[in-house]
Amino acid sequence: MIVLSGGDVVLPDRIIAGGSVVIDGSRIVAVEADHRGPSGGERVDVRGCYVVPGFIDVHVHGIGGYDTLDDGDVLMRIAAALPRFGVTAFCPTTVACAPDALRRVLTQVRTGRTAHVKGSARVLPAHLESNFINPAFCGAQPVSCLRLPSGGHEGRDEGSFSGSDILDVMASARAEVGIVTLAPELDGSVDLVRSLVSAGHRVSLGHSGADFETAIAAIDAGARHATHLFNRMSPLSHRAPGLVGAALSRREVAAELICDGVHVHDAVVRLAIAAKGVERMIAITDGTAGSGLPEGSTARLGGRTIHVRDRAAYLDDGTLAGSTLTMDGALRRLVSQAGCSLREAVMMCSTTPARELELRGFGTLSEGAFADVVVLDRELRVQRTFIDGREAFSAQPGAGQTQ
Repeated sequence: MIVLSGGDVVLPDRIIAGGSVVIDGSRIVAVEADHRGPSGGERVDVRGCYVVPGFIDVHVHGIGGYDTLDDGDVLMRIAAALPRFGVTAFCPTTVACAPDALRRVLTQVRTGRTAHVKGSARVLPAHLESNFINPAFCGAQPVSCLRLPSGGHEGRDEGSFSGSDILDVMASARAEVGIVTLAPELDGSVDLVRSLVSAGHRVSLGHSGADFETAIAAIDAGARHATHLFNRMSPLSHRAPGLVGAALSRREVAAELICDGVHVHDAVVRLAIAAKGVERMIAITDGTAGSGLPEGSTARLGGRTIHVRDRAAYLDDGTLAGSTLTMDGALRRLVSQAGCSLREAVMMCSTTPARELELRGFGTLSEGAFADVVVLDRELRVQRTFIDGREAFSAQPGAGQTQ
C-alpha cells in the first residue's frame, strides 16, 4: 500500500486541501480529507504539491527524437519517455502513410497494449490522421499518400496503393485503431464515417475544407470528434461557420485543442472552452519527435525532416508540422494563459479524454479507479508519476519520504 499524504487532491468538482490518496496494488482504494490516511504501507510526503489523475494524450506523434512511423521498436521508446511529462496513457498517432508502414505501427500498438511495460505509459488504440484528408488542408501530411474513400487518388502521386488497401489494413487490426481523422467533403467520406463507426472506431473531422452543412452531415452520420480545432480546417465566419462552427455548435462532438500558444491564440482557446465547456474539450499536444528536444534540433515526422524552433516543429519549407508541446506544458498554459482553473485544466488533460475514449476507471481520482496518478509542484511541474500503482517517474529518484 502507498499513501500519497498531505497534497492538494484535484477532483472534478473540488480540490481537497491537504488530503491523501491511498493506493493498494493497481487501484486507488481511498481519497481522504485527512492527510494522515490509514496506517501502514509506504507513506509518501507530497505536502506543497497537487495530486492529479494521469494525463491522457489522444494525439501525439512522438517525443524525444522518436516518431511513430520510424523503423524499429519506437512505440515502446515513446511510451517509456512520456511519464516524465505526466502522461500515463496515449494514442500513438500517425500521419498518412503507405499500407506497410501502417501495418507496422498497428502491430506495435497490439504488442504495447497486450504487454504493458513497467514504467511506461499505457498504449491505447492508435489515432490515424488518415489518408482520407483534403490535400488543400494537409499541412505537413504527405500529399503523395492521400487517397479518396471512394477508391480514387486525391494526391499528386497515384502511387502503388489505393484507399481500399488502407481500409483493408485497418480492418485486419480493428482493436488497434481508435480514432480516425478524415475530411467529410471528400467523395465517399460520409459513407465511410458510417462504416467506421459501425466497426467501432471513433471518427474525427479534420484536415478539411468542409462547409458547415457537410460537417453536420458527417456528425449526423456518427462523427464525434474534431482534430486539433481551428488548425488545417475551414475557418469560422459569421456567415459561413464551416467545420469549426459545426464542432462548436454540436454538443455531441468533443474537440481537441493544441494549447501551446502557437497553433491557437490563447484568446481563441478561451472562447472555444467557453463555447463548449471543459467537459467537451480535450487538451492535446500534437507532439512530434521534436518534443523534449532543444531549439535548433532536427527530428522526423513520417520520414520527413522537421526543425525545432519558435516553440513548434516545422518542415524545411517553413510549414508548421506539429508541436513540441508536452502535456504538462499544456496544463500550465491552460492555467497561466487561458484563464482556466487547475480543476478545469485537469478535466481537459485527463478526465474528458478518458470519458470520450470510454476508458472506465481512468481520468479521475476516485475509489476503485486505476492508480494512474501524477504529483505536481506549485509551478505545475511533474514531480512523480504513478502508473498502475507503481512509480514510473520521479524528478528526484529515491526522494519519497516515509513518515
